[in-house]
Amino acid sequence: MNATESIAARACLVSDAGYFDLKSDEVVPSPCISVCRLSDDRSGCVGCFRTLDEIRAWSAADGAQRRVIWVQLLQRAGVPLPAPLAAPLAAALTDSAAHTEPQP
Repeated sequence: MNATESIAARACLVSDAGYFDLKSDEVVPSPCISVCRLSDDRSGCVGCFRTLDEIRAWSAADGAQRRVIWVQLLQRAGVPLPAPLAAPLAAALTDSAAHTEPQP
């Protein structure tokens, strides 16, 4: 199993357990898959697809920030977002587009 498949499987497990639910009081688990190695350009981890800044920020991040990091790393990995992450993102983008439409 390659890193993309591993992070996709981890995201499914975390999502299925309800951790991505916006109403969950549970701590959003780390995306770490125990393949901790920097990319050749040293920009991030080749296992979990987090940037160094995201790795540093993780321990102090709240649930919303952790979900944002999950969204970003899954997009970086080219993995489709689980529904609990995709729905709020789609709503936010729709709201944002509605507020930025050009005026006649």
